[in-house]
Amino acid sequence: MQEPTGTRAIRWRSDYSRRMIRQFELVERVKAYDPAADEDLLNRAYVYGLRKHGAQKRASGDPYFSHPLEVAGILTDMRLDSASIVTALLHDTVEDTDATLEEIERLFGPKISKLVDGVTKLSRLELQSDRTKQAENFRKLVLAMSDDIRVLLVKLADRLHNMKTLHFIKDPERRRRIARETMDIYAPLASRIGMERLKDQLEDLAFAELNPEGRQSVVARLEFLREKGRSAVPRITAELTASLKEQGLRAEVNGREKSPHSIWRKMQRKNVSFEQLSDIMAFRVIVDTLPECYQALGAIHGRYRVVPDRFKDYLSLPKPNGYRSLHTGVLGPLNHRIEIQIRTREMHDQAEHGVAAHWIYKDGDSHTEGRQYRWLRELLEILDKASGPEEFLEHTKLEMFQDQVFCFTPKGELITLPRGSTPIDFAYAVHSQIGDTCVGAKVNGRIVPLRHELRNGDQVEIATSKAQTPSPEWERFVVTGKAKAAIRRFVRTRQREQYLSLGKSMLSRAFTDSGEAQTEKGLQGVLANFKQATVDDLHAAVGAGLVAARDVVMAVYPGLKTQRTRGAKGADVVPLARARAKLRDAGDGAADGKSTAIAIRGLIPGMAVHFARCCHPLPGDRIVGIITTGKGVTIHTIDCETLESFADTPERWIDVGWQSGGENVGKYVGRLKITVANQPGTLSSMTTVIAKNDGNINNLKIVNRSPDFFDMIVDIEVNDVRHLAEITAALRATPVINAVERARM
Repeated sequence: MQEPTGTRAIRWRSDYSRRMIRQFELVERVKAYDPAADEDLLNRAYVYGLRKHGAQKRASGDPYFSHPLEVAGILTDMRLDSASIVTALLHDTVEDTDATLEEIERLFGPKISKLVDGVTKLSRLELQSDRTKQAENFRKLVLAMSDDIRVLLVKLADRLHNMKTLHFIKDPERRRRIARETMDIYAPLASRIGMERLKDQLEDLAFAELNPEGRQSVVARLEFLREKGRSAVPRITAELTASLKEQGLRAEVNGREKSPHSIWRKMQRKNVSFEQLSDIMAFRVIVDTLPECYQALGAIHGRYRVVPDRFKDYLSLPKPNGYRSLHTGVLGPLNHRIEIQIRTREMHDQAEHGVAAHWIYKDGDSHTEGRQYRWLRELLEILDKASGPEEFLEHTKLEMFQDQVFCFTPKGELITLPRGSTPIDFAYAVHSQIGDTCVGAKVNGRIVPLRHELRNGDQVEIATSKAQTPSPEWERFVVTGKAKAAIRRFVRTRQREQYLSLGKSMLSRAFTDSGEAQTEKGLQGVLANFKQATVDDLHAAVGAGLVAARDVVMAVYPGLKTQRTRGAKGADVVPLARARAKLRDAGDGAADGKSTAIAIRGLIPGMAVHFARCCHPLPGDRIVGIITTGKGVTIHTIDCETLESFADTPERWIDVGWQSGGENVGKYVGRLKITVANQPGTLSSMTTVIAKNDGNINNLKIVNRSPDFFDMIVDIEVNDVRHLAEITAALRATPVINAVERARM
């Protein structure tokens, strides 16, 4: 979108200022569709907003109050109630003037005050970043609109007007940020409440800022088609009308051109050119009753050839936002491939205006309107499970994903999911507890893997077990925000339990090494030093590596600092060789059975204990644990070169060992450096040897090439160090393999 310049800009601003809605005009607009509207309330809000904003100017140079007026005007087009119009007039007063919510409540009542508060951004909070601020503001909006959906309607109208005047903002980065936020959050929200026209406007305005070249190319082609098909649209409309009339149907037929952004998105999704699209123009057939919708469909299919896979029945299966219509594609009049949408007048109003099409607040029970939306309840569940505002924002974007599939429970209940969803997503959509305990699934009576992709019309049956818990692996293939939030919450809970156990062990040993007693009272007294609320929080922080155990001991017993500083410089540093020797001698358990070794339970992504990628430790290796900030314990082999960097911090070293008694469960990654002859069949021979010895290649990378030999790094999933040694021996016995050694990198 080009910014007006020179004389043209001055004329545009002058015209814009002259178009400002006057007080009596606004009241007349509302009274035209709501004769019982509170005229006094509207007048007082107009005067209050005008007085508060005073001489403030927008980036366009217009009076600031022109913005609230335009937002109110957009809401009158939606035929919203007086409270919504008043909220629009006042929505920026608390944020941008000296007005307060208390004053608004006193002058306009608690209902208006609550709506204004819901729309007001958290601009006065000192947040860490623009993204965090965006996430916090969106979190507040979700909470507010869950109580009263009018908050969202005012916010969408506010965003629409801001996008129409976006080109007046000089900072290009800020323009792009606002446009991206509009595309990712506000346009999907508009779609969710069925306001497709508003969604199209928001998307197209954002598209113009984010990809002006792409939009211009689509617009240019549309203009060419308009000229070329100027006579085609009326002829197609007339022929469709006549065809329906022959069947005794009185129908209104009109053509609608799709928005540039929706055309661009379809080109990208289907990977086709503009010329290959068949539904740039959509023709709407509007009839009087529901049965006539199907009669019209039969008449059209009887007259024209149907385009395969283009029929959709949103009458029996409405979209989650309430959209109802029949869609079909035919080779229609003049041999044009066209899309036809068939609906009643009421359905058409719903499709155009969504929730605003049937807005009634006569009974004063407005707060219940937002409760009917299942997706909104799911956003609140995500809000409850997310660790912070940014994670909530990420999951919400997933939840508002556009393309959908419709699946059924065994009892016939419809569950709507994003395209690409799995049985795990389905289970969480039914109920969080079913998702947490899911162990298997049947789709259309057939057992399928949990990562199976669901399709339209699938009937899904979920098997559960009380012993089951969410697997961190599920997060790799689920697509709904609700499922991801629940899985992450479980992982965080399990992670905290491990941090807590590890922290208690570390603190106990630190106090023992210092020769001082550990007491609950002593730990309580130093919580403020480390900004922790409880002793358990302190233990967890120590286990996560965020707080050093030695620092806690010194905080409880400050005198220890003085004693330590009296010794020679570096007295607390243990030589690396001595530390390794001590751990090596300890082995997997001391002879007296008093080993402090920590059991290694296996590689679980995101948990407190994990394995270093520099040395790839395997069961059977001598290992050592290193406290890593924010990660817990990192397991290294005792001869890993990385340990040199921790030589001066012995307090971070932990004596660990592999779980004693029984076999280690799971697969581990061993890394080999292999030199092979550069000749046909070499790679096949190598992989065959590994497979025959029950190894699985996890990754392969060629690091050096020469005319005669290739050097490669191969990661192999094995049971333990003995298993890797067997594979190494088998590879060395293979003629085409020149050398094999365990890699440390």
